[in-house]
Amino acid sequence: MKNRHFMQFGTVLAVVAVTPAYAQDESASAANTGIQDIVVTAQKREQNMQDVPIAVSAVSGEALGSMQVTTLQALQGSIPNTQIAGFANAPNTAVFSIRGIGVIEPDPYAGNTVSIVVDGVPQFFSMGALLDMYDVERVEVLRGPQGTLFGANTTGGVVNVMTARPTGEFGGYVKGNVGNWNRFDVSGSVEMPIVSDVLSLKVAGIHTERDGWVTNIWNGKDMGSKNVDAIRGMLYFTPTPSLSVTLQGEYVAARNGAPVVINGAQPGEGNYVAAGTYANGAEYPMYMSPCAVVGERCSAPDRYYSGNNSVPDKSNMDTYFTVLTVEAKDTALGDITSITGYKNFKLFEYTDQDGTAESNGATRRRTKGWQFSQELRSSFDLTDATNVIAGAFFLKTHYDHYQMYHLDFASPGLAQFNTQDQDTESLSAFAQSYTRLAEGLTFQAGIRYTHDKIDARSTLDYAMDLPDLTDPDWDGGLYGSGVTHQIDTGGKKSWDNIGWKLGLDYEIAPRQMLYASWARGFKSGGFTGRIGALADGDTPFGPEKVDTFEVGVKADFFDRRLRTNLAFFYTNYRDMQVAQIYFDPDTNVQGNRILNAGKSEIKGFELEVTAAPVSGVTLNGSLAYLDAKYKEFDYFDPVSLIVYDMKGKRLQNAPKWSASLGANYDMDFGDGSSAVFNINWNYVAKKYYTAILDTPRSEVQPTYLVDTSLTFHPAGNRFEISLWGKNIFDKRYMSSVYDSPGYMGIASYGSPREYGISGKVKF
Repeated sequence: MKNRHFMQFGTVLAVVAVTPAYAQDESASAANTGIQDIVVTAQKREQNMQDVPIAVSAVSGEALGSMQVTTLQALQGSIPNTQIAGFANAPNTAVFSIRGIGVIEPDPYAGNTVSIVVDGVPQFFSMGALLDMYDVERVEVLRGPQGTLFGANTTGGVVNVMTARPTGEFGGYVKGNVGNWNRFDVSGSVEMPIVSDVLSLKVAGIHTERDGWVTNIWNGKDMGSKNVDAIRGMLYFTPTPSLSVTLQGEYVAARNGAPVVINGAQPGEGNYVAAGTYANGAEYPMYMSPCAVVGERCSAPDRYYSGNNSVPDKSNMDTYFTVLTVEAKDTALGDITSITGYKNFKLFEYTDQDGTAESNGATRRRTKGWQFSQELRSSFDLTDATNVIAGAFFLKTHYDHYQMYHLDFASPGLAQFNTQDQDTESLSAFAQSYTRLAEGLTFQAGIRYTHDKIDARSTLDYAMDLPDLTDPDWDGGLYGSGVTHQIDTGGKKSWDNIGWKLGLDYEIAPRQMLYASWARGFKSGGFTGRIGALADGDTPFGPEKVDTFEVGVKADFFDRRLRTNLAFFYTNYRDMQVAQIYFDPDTNVQGNRILNAGKSEIKGFELEVTAAPVSGVTLNGSLAYLDAKYKEFDYFDPVSLIVYDMKGKRLQNAPKWSASLGANYDMDFGDGSSAVFNINWNYVAKKYYTAILDTPRSEVQPTYLVDTSLTFHPAGNRFEISLWGKNIFDKRYMSSVYDSPGYMGIASYGSPREYGISGKVKF
């Protein structure tokens, strides 16, 4: 298989090498002009990032390409106070946490606290939000509440993804990539003008595949493989200089291996299997649990094992995404922007939930959902000194979901069947103004009214000898309408909220700015969907609110050879929504609920520094500190029946320290050719992942990872070839652990060393 991939890669390079060069990149080198400006749309208008009074980091499409990024998760550790991950048993679902604010729950009813926005369209569903990265212009990470411009469910921040837009000119690229674990990628784009200066078509796509790095002890095969195809088309219509229309459509087909669950059970728990045990004719014996030592955190082994003997190695997801963007400039109502978005997805997957070769527990899950959104806004000058952005936003979503869970570890033949059906509507109006009070001094004030409405229903049934998980004649319709369910819960509820932002920024000198702001964020309430008891879903959980106070400085020095961005923040977090997943061994009940914790207090700072000391050399680094703790929270544990005072305990997924260091050396050989060497080191301190009580088993160790690449550009800057490595010291580490006492630790491992070679041709 590996030889086939290298032959395919050679074919790709041979084809692109003879492609005529219709266009050439003539962009200036950063080495000649100091640190380059970065254009972002963090305030829904194009601005130099250094002029935006927000803690924001941006990663360009070129940088993403050099990092060999395939999903947003690859940015983990590179953005200050930002954690990006997935779930062990639901890897298609994104887990984003910014400054300690994030949702630790895979099903859609929990909503988001960090909004993923793609080309102006917020992604309501976290399923599929670990986007496949191809032909991307940049990724912006906005830290802190962004409710006035981006709406509800942005209490932690916003990840703003901008795909590469059409230019109206012919051009494109093809890129091939091969690596260990049988990785093989082909991506590219081409733009073709249809009517000169009026209508242009752009098509981009990617195919990426690799084997998994976990060995299945049952049959010796790899687990966690990936196989994704995506294609995006854009029509760019500019009938007049002041009017542009962009219509884009995307289809993503993921045919991945089933989620990989690592069994982190301890002796005496329901899913514990002793190391060395052979079961069901397994090829390998049971591996040692990485969490076997009681009272200590889990530890990743040198070789990764899991087990799946119960279900097909299957996780399929199909996604359709359409955006229509209309921009009309210099109208009587200002510069008007309309963004219409529609997304539809279907996820179907099996999971061996015990991670062994025994038949202790497995699931079959299917989720179907869609969303429609419409934003209409205008940017206009109210006076000579005041600019205003005002508009309205509407969002409607629906999803239905089922999960069949065979709980043989609790009682052979016992199964749990859960259904969820939910509709959501959100309507809001917003305005944000920027007023020049004096030379260099600007005051901003924003407000947003939001009305959210939810209609939700969930059912739960337990029975013996329900249909087999792989029964081809069963589509999830186990029960018809009118059937009395053992648990049938849900309801309708709406919430209204007014959020705001106030801020001042002052240009103390050219390219040096001080700023201060107060922002109030809001996340709507809802109904628990994945229920285990009537009380889990019959009462809605309430909204949460966040007040963040931030002061910062953005400054360039020494003729733009040194850039320092520093932000201090304090957050008052009230009624925060905390996900609680539990297993009661006395009743064999496994359930989930969202709790409203009392209060939390979060404070810290973020420092980002970039330096270009000499021609061709760029250095960068970041340092982030996060003190995120409960201030008031009396937590009732349904298993031990104990009430814990959580005051002073750290929040989930909130490491105290994180840091990064990087160096980029651009070597000019004098004949028009060049080489670029890049190396990056990322550090994330220990953190507690998904156990409210901060138990030893829920602690994830500190991680120190180093990535590097060497890229050669022949004369003409048309072709490039790269050698790259990720986690080059092959650190073995836990990426997540959910501690479920009495059941097991649900664990996952971080990526081992990856390396490869890539080639790219532009035309």
